[in-house]
Amino acid sequence: MSFLHKREHMNQGDTAVVDCSHQCNVMLIDDNNFTKYKSGQQFKYYGGHYKILPARITAPHTDYWNIVLDLGGGSATVTHSIQIIRNA
Repeated sequence: MSFLHKREHMNQGDTAVVDCSHQCNVMLIDDNNFTKYKSGQQFKYYGGHYKILPARITAPHTDYWNIVLDLGGGSATVTHSIQIIRNA
């Protein structure tokens, strides 16, 4: 499994802005579902496959969130950035 990951506490309405040099799956996943994702089980997430970046995904509720860039098993060199825009 090839992915990049950052864990952040986000309040409802905060937005993760993810940029990447390659198209990829960008997902916002809570801790419970992130554990399932890593073990290959079925999991729930917000986001999807983005061909045009940056991706913007808003947290539906306050929690710790895992911002995941799933590279689909590829071995390419990737540059990326993850920013959180706080809902003031």
